[in-house]
Amino acid sequence: MNARAIERMPALYLSHGAPPLADDPVWPGELAAWSADLPRPRAILMVSAHWEEAPLAIGATTNVPLVYDFWGFPEHYYQVQYAAPGAPGLADSVRKLLRRAGAPVQDIPDRGLDHGVYVPLVEMFPAADIPVLQISMPTLDPQKLLEIGRRLAPLRDEGVLIVGSGFFTHNLAALRQAAHGVPAWSVEFDDWGHRALDSGDMDALLDFERKSPAGRLAHPRTEHFAPLFVTLGAAEGDLGAQRSVIDGFWMGLAKRSVQFG
Repeated sequence: MNARAIERMPALYLSHGAPPLADDPVWPGELAAWSADLPRPRAILMVSAHWEEAPLAIGATTNVPLVYDFWGFPEHYYQVQYAAPGAPGLADSVRKLLRRAGAPVQDIPDRGLDHGVYVPLVEMFPAADIPVLQISMPTLDPQKLLEIGRRLAPLRDEGVLIVGSGFFTHNLAALRQAAHGVPAWSVEFDDWGHRALDSGDMDALLDFERKSPAGRLAHPRTEHFAPLFVTLGAAEGDLGAQRSVIDGFWMGLAKRSVQFG
């Protein structure tokens, strides 16, 4: 990465949906409008709910494939392509920042982009002309993920868009009950999370399983909320400049997506 002065990038947490997001009448347009309002990134660093690997792993940096990590969908969802360039320079920067802090890093060069990455990127940056790098979550511990985000924060000054990709509520029982409306636990958790973000209540967010209403219903397993903490760490200094760009519900799940900076 060269030293040319460029605009500091925001940090994002987005709800990435599932492959059928592309067929929703509203959501793709919301994602496209969001990206149109962003400064153009030099590269995109993604942390997805769908890749847990310890120690922290760096995925493919050349000939980046897609991982169709879902089952039971119509065939056309397995034909989606997103041929984004790799980001070997960004991978080098990630290694240096993390290893400087004593954090172990491994390379898994054949690991491609999972649907938590390419499903939203297809809508946000459809030209697939921005280098993309995915790294794993080595833990689901909120405090440890916050620290990883803090270590990666300097990349924002190099034109890197740091994105945590999850789902603001994620209990697949909601999908089975979608015909009956949005579950109360999804509404309650979304409202609580919105207010906690607006007030900058980091203590509550870090302890969301105990301090939120219906936390264990909204996230029976916490991997879809966990990427938020990488974003929060990367966004320190901009926590007061956050806003929910997308809200509402999809198949009973809260699709709240947030920008910092």
